[in-house]
Amino acid sequence: MTDNTSVQPKLRLGMVGGGQGAFIGEVHRIAARLDDRYELLAGALSSDSTRAAASAEELGIDADRSYGSFEDMAVAEAAREDGIEVATIVTPNHLHYSAASAMLRAGIHVICDKPLTATLAQAEELAELANTSGLLFAVTYNYSAYPMVRLARQLVAQGRLGDLRVVQVEYPQDWLATNIEDDDQKQAAWRTDPQKAGAGGCIGDIGTHAFHLAEFISGLKATELLADLNSFVGQRKLDDNANVLLRFDNGAKGSLWSSQVATGNENALRIRLYGDKAGIDWSQENPNYLSFTTLGGNKEILSRASASIPGATGYTTRLPAGHPEGFLEAFATLYRDIAEQLNARKNNRECDPDAMLVPGVADGLRGMQFIEKAVRSNTEGNTWQNLR
Repeated sequence: MTDNTSVQPKLRLGMVGGGQGAFIGEVHRIAARLDDRYELLAGALSSDSTRAAASAEELGIDADRSYGSFEDMAVAEAAREDGIEVATIVTPNHLHYSAASAMLRAGIHVICDKPLTATLAQAEELAELANTSGLLFAVTYNYSAYPMVRLARQLVAQGRLGDLRVVQVEYPQDWLATNIEDDDQKQAAWRTDPQKAGAGGCIGDIGTHAFHLAEFISGLKATELLADLNSFVGQRKLDDNANVLLRFDNGAKGSLWSSQVATGNENALRIRLYGDKAGIDWSQENPNYLSFTTLGGNKEILSRASASIPGATGYTTRLPAGHPEGFLEAFATLYRDIAEQLNARKNNRECDPDAMLVPGVADGLRGMQFIEKAVRSNTEGNTWQNLR
């Protein structure tokens, strides 16, 4: 990536959600800070006014820019000469639609955590609003920004695997193997509540990551799916385990497994793709390496230093090869790419093409289509559903 940042002022950033006790809000803040492209200036950090004020003070946000609601923030910031340019939405799923809509209507660019919304109908409306607004709308499918993931995508696009036949992706965790939501565990409580999470539990929380990764790396579109969703723990209302069969537009077949009750697994996201010339294998828990095996068994472990793939990963990395980079750095790459897109718009110049891989509202809508069709397939007796 070309360095277009030396004379660029920091982008003025606001945040909805992400106050004290939240997990993903701090991840977004670290990602925004890592390359020094943003300044967090405003926030509606919690629906609890006391917690919102305390969170703002902790983060160095001026009291007059700490808001009691995202609606107030959108109106007030849009009216300021120095108002925020972009807002990050890091609330539970059920608030994504209204918060993002408020920002778009105020003329503010949006970075939204996944899944895009709580329902497909909301996602369709939000996509329409985003597309007609002309504003940037990014969705943080952050695993797509790992250097080895982008390298995998490049290998597929170059034809190094040949014609793709099989895509296998899995994302097992075990943190919901017991009903910790009944013990006031905040992160578990809202993720297992259909009023806040939407129709999908595990399938929406991490299954959408796996689905996006499968389409992102393969360059294919899934056309049909068949899903078997399970709730293994207690009286849990949403799925905590999902098995999904996929059919792709080139005739390839796929399988997707996501689970939050897979005892012994932490964040074991893994994807394997097999073509008629070669196969690749990448694991999020060992993210700095990519296995590439050709027909006949010639196996190569690719890293950020792999000379055989010139220029493939350099722009996504910050450290010399051998120094591990991981989850936070990949998240920060999305923020850096978003900053490049916004600065290109502001300066009426061409955007660096490397920065155009950021997932957008169409990817968010695609994720919601996946959730709805998976839930419908399960409800209707594990039937095939059209995903076109």
